[in-house]
Amino acid sequence: MVRMLILRGRQALAWMMVGVAVLAWDSGTARAAENGGSADAELAAFFRSYLDERFRLEPTAASQLGDHRFDDQLENPTPEARAAWLGLAKKTLRDLPKAVDRARLTSDGRIDFDILKHELETGLWLAENTRPFEEDPRVYNTYLSDSVYMLLAQSTQPREVNVSNSIARLRKIPSVVATARATLRNPPKPILETAIRQNKGAIAFYEKEVFELAGATDQMETLRSAAAPVVAALQEYQTFLEGDLMARATGEWRLGRRRFAKKLDLVLDAGMSADQVLADAEAEFERVNREMYVVSRQLWSRYFPKETMPPSDDAGRRLTVARVAQAVGEEHGKPEELVADARATVERIKAFIADRDILRLPEPDRCQVIEMPEFRRGNSLAYLESAPPLEPATASFYAVSPPPSYWGADRVKSFLEEYNQHMLQILTIHEAYPGHYVQLEYSNRSPSLVRRVLQSGVFIEGWAVYTEQMMLDQGYGDGDLRLRLNQLKFYLRAVANAILDHRMHCTAITDDEALRFLMEGAFQSEGEARLKIVRAKQTSTQLSTYFVGRMAHYRLRQSVQRELGDRFELGRYHEAVIDHGSVPTKYLPELVRERLQKPR
Repeated sequence: MVRMLILRGRQALAWMMVGVAVLAWDSGTARAAENGGSADAELAAFFRSYLDERFRLEPTAASQLGDHRFDDQLENPTPEARAAWLGLAKKTLRDLPKAVDRARLTSDGRIDFDILKHELETGLWLAENTRPFEEDPRVYNTYLSDSVYMLLAQSTQPREVNVSNSIARLRKIPSVVATARATLRNPPKPILETAIRQNKGAIAFYEKEVFELAGATDQMETLRSAAAPVVAALQEYQTFLEGDLMARATGEWRLGRRRFAKKLDLVLDAGMSADQVLADAEAEFERVNREMYVVSRQLWSRYFPKETMPPSDDAGRRLTVARVAQAVGEEHGKPEELVADARATVERIKAFIADRDILRLPEPDRCQVIEMPEFRRGNSLAYLESAPPLEPATASFYAVSPPPSYWGADRVKSFLEEYNQHMLQILTIHEAYPGHYVQLEYSNRSPSLVRRVLQSGVFIEGWAVYTEQMMLDQGYGDGDLRLRLNQLKFYLRAVANAILDHRMHCTAITDDEALRFLMEGAFQSEGEARLKIVRAKQTSTQLSTYFVGRMAHYRLRQSVQRELGDRFELGRYHEAVIDHGSVPTKYLPELVRERLQKPR
């Protein structure tokens, strides 16, 4: 997964926050004028002006995107402040067709115009149809912890500048805590439970980790003095979350069929209805299960040489896959070595990509494999945090989460079996090479400021899922069936995500029914399945992005390869796909075919 920042994220909490690299502020305008004429330059200037005003109102968004003019400021999301954000979005949407004549734009400019317009419309719908600041305590984490962490962990500003700005923000955090306590009403219990765990991580961050990130600084004593009241405020906030707010945690997490369908249409922007997505996913679910059985039959004798394979009826096929998957899962490392094991997969995968010309890897390589900060843990093993859009030279982080210290031995064992030595390779392909990290580094090069900032989660997640099968198809792993079984299992999870997403929010499915579906139908461990159910309650429509995006990438690849025949070059094709920024997938067929007409 990718931690994802899109500008509508302040109206409704996005599950992920993605920072995508952008070139200098004026490059979009200059390139537009050079390549597309005055109308494209007018659009770039209009969008830049909108961002300037947005950043003035929301300094944390500026920092996340790599603009450091407001790093010493921290917005307080009071109702008045949020009304100003909403007002800016409405004004921008109203002014867009007056400021820019769409008919005069180039084809690329029209895509950018439509992306911006759709993003504003989606943000407004979310603001009017969801209530994250009243119902989702996690939305405040951006201000309470991310706002400081990003300055110390990722900013390329001088150390003392980052520490000084962090101190300035620390002094404003107690006011944000007060706003959260005054604003939160009746959150759904599953969401509040995650917020409680994450706030504990935030307390630990300000008790210890913030000083480690700051390093050797002359401002250490001032930093400690500024952090102390934050720890106290967050401890009081923890008491509030666990006590008063938990007593009122009666909110409804289900969106309902009508709102889910509308939100999926807007957020995914893939030209598919909710019912179409579900039908596609259910068909793919059956196909992938059949493939897993074929692979498991070939592995059976390796793990059970003296046992007869179960009958090939439905129950027997499920048992065969489950037992082989369990046996393969037992080939795992130690919990304290999980991050190191992830690092070890990187060089092997990169060498394969270069040898087989899967695509040209970014140079220099700015991806670092790190242990996930405690306050960002909760529902997933890993994420990729890419370089911020306005600061492309900074590092990207492939963050891996070891099992939490409070887990019991059985839960840790289940976790390690789920993310065994074979699955960890698939995860690295997805998150880093040639998945999220590589794709988002390519996205840095887009001349369009709109595309570098407003990204399609369907494109991003779909590309990462597409690469998993593609790499094995091209020979990664030398035909190791254990690797293929884990790749299919990981992909089945993406398919099941879309089905679960729809059923959780559009039907009355119970947790027990969802658990059976994930464990018996998708071969997930109980711990993984329970976490996915929690996530489904917290991230409506996001779980569908993986499957919808993968199918879009897969189908386009099949179509273009069939058209080109012997002239098809895989590396050239991949670069043509990721050369346009992370655009909604509905634009890809035209853009990719146009790019393939030009030299690589």
